[in-house]
Amino acid sequence: MRPLKRLVEQFLESEAKGGILLFVTALAAFVLSNSPWAQAYFDLRDVYLKLQVGDWVLKKTLLHFVNDFLMALFFLLVGLELKREILQGELKNPRQAGLAVAAALGGMVTPALIYTAFNYGGEGAAGWGVPMATDIAFALGVLSLLGKRVPLSLKVFLTALAIVDDLGAVLVIALFYTSQLNVTALLVAALVFGFALLLGALRVRSLTVYMLVGLVLWYYVLLSGVHATIAGVLLAFAIPIGRARPLPPHADGVAEDPELHEAQLELLEDAAREAQSPLHRLEHLLHPYVAYFIMPVFAFFNAGVALEGAQVGSIALGIFFGLLLGKPLGILLFSYLAVRLGIARLPSGVGWGAIAGVGLVAGVGFTMALFIAGLAFDAALLDEAKLGVLSASVTAAVLGSLLLWKTAAPRPS
Repeated sequence: MRPLKRLVEQFLESEAKGGILLFVTALAAFVLSNSPWAQAYFDLRDVYLKLQVGDWVLKKTLLHFVNDFLMALFFLLVGLELKREILQGELKNPRQAGLAVAAALGGMVTPALIYTAFNYGGEGAAGWGVPMATDIAFALGVLSLLGKRVPLSLKVFLTALAIVDDLGAVLVIALFYTSQLNVTALLVAALVFGFALLLGALRVRSLTVYMLVGLVLWYYVLLSGVHATIAGVLLAFAIPIGRARPLPPHADGVAEDPELHEAQLELLEDAAREAQSPLHRLEHLLHPYVAYFIMPVFAFFNAGVALEGAQVGSIALGIFFGLLLGKPLGILLFSYLAVRLGIARLPSGVGWGAIAGVGLVAGVGFTMALFIAGLAFDAALLDEAKLGVLSASVTAAVLGSLLLWKTAAPRPS
């Protein structure tokens, strides 16, 4: 159990640092978009990148390259984390999974209803999916600022909640934010996905093979009209999680003889690498690139919104109150019902005040919310949506921190 706990703590620490970097790059984008260099910032997003092989050409703006290709790697990591949590992590235990699933469901349904109440029948009606999403990196970054006042069990609960929330967002994108379908490309994508599943069933361990298949899958999903990032999640579910062979006996200890100590450590490290599943290896490989490059780059290119001429209408208000009120109310209500019905239990040492605080922090919807906003709105409405996301996320982070500071302090033993 100690190695597993150490891995969880390393994961949370990595996500927390990534959240702080995400905040810095988002702030830089916001400042630039309202500075004398604003036009240069917006022009940079519209620079075209072109890849050509013979008669085949793929041409995308820098903004679309980030949102369609780099974010597919983010979604690949989301899929890997989700699969690991279901098979080996918090979501494997039915009662712990019950709480995370119930909380995530409440945190998706309630914000969508609040947003719809503001925008029913209006031009912003399509944006109901925007306030449903929680940003795991930002949320854990907020919790990291509170240090040891937040128990590990509460951080793990927020992580599991956000991962289930991400799955919900992926389903919403695939089902409701898909353009006109190209049936031929969709069938080819299905065949490629089937081939990836076959590779997983055969226990193919080469990550290079999976990434090459993933590139083909990404291209045909892009052509199909379904958002290309969904390819990342599909590929994740094909990658096997089983070990090739178990660790050698006594792998948790080292030789007491100093002369053998270093040699044995090297052997154990080699054995550990060999014993790791392809899913764990890819997850560990992707994590630093996603946390410290892909998500900050996404934030930089998507968080810029010019305040001059920006409106605060029903779209911004629906997103603001959906994230700030809908998230904590939905998470608290659905969690309470799940516990009362006996299908879930609260994390160790955590009370309802702390659950309410986590609900507020879950209102930090930055990455996925901005992503869905880009799919739901055209340029004329997108700035208003961004304003709602950014203002709600900052407010939720501040209020959630204050509430957790008072309610989530670990109980004395």
